[in-house]
Amino acid sequence: MSTRKMIISVLVLLLVTTLAGVLHWNGLPDPMASHWDINDQVNGTMPKLWGVFLMPLISLGLFLLFLLIPAIDPLKANIAKFRGAFNLFIAFMTLFLMYVQGLILAWNLGFTHFKMSESLLPAVGLLFILIGFMIRKAKRNFFIGIRTPWTLSSDKVWDETHRVGSILFIASGVLALTGVFFGGATAFLLILIPLMVSTIFLVVYSYVLYQAEMKA
Repeated sequence: MSTRKMIISVLVLLLVTTLAGVLHWNGLPDPMASHWDINDQVNGTMPKLWGVFLMPLISLGLFLLFLLIPAIDPLKANIAKFRGAFNLFIAFMTLFLMYVQGLILAWNLGFTHFKMSESLLPAVGLLFILIGFMIRKAKRNFFIGIRTPWTLSSDKVWDETHRVGSILFIASGVLALTGVFFGGATAFLLILIPLMVSTIFLVVYSYVLYQAEMKA
């Protein structure tokens, strides 16, 4: 995805979602439901002002940060090598956050027939899969990818760690998608456990690879 298309897509998503909140302002309660437990019960609220604008503001902040990263990274030339995949990730991350905001608005407008966890799981699964796709293409840099002291010290360690990490994140995404069939605590564990195991494994794996490279 080109940078121009990504910027246009993100700005349109932010505008549409923000306008949706503004146009439905009078129909929204104050405070708004903003958090659900693993059993899909509301257990947190926030003032309507923040309920409508907080997520778009967070998304805008992340978008601006993502635009800044390629300009300030000392290894910016490496980011340019996978910029298309990075742009796709930025667009999908914004779409994911705006999808969450859409679910929050829908719930607070009275459309409470759906389960929040079951609605979120497909999007979370797809996000993990896209992350796996992106990091497979990522080249060594200081901001994007699996950044351990050992991956940052060696292109070989970086590439191998990200090859395996790509597989693990895609597998984690598939497991998250299966959580739709279980719901509740099981669905939550199908997100949390694979992510934790993958993260710990990749840290250890990058260390082992680096030690082997130093001894070679």
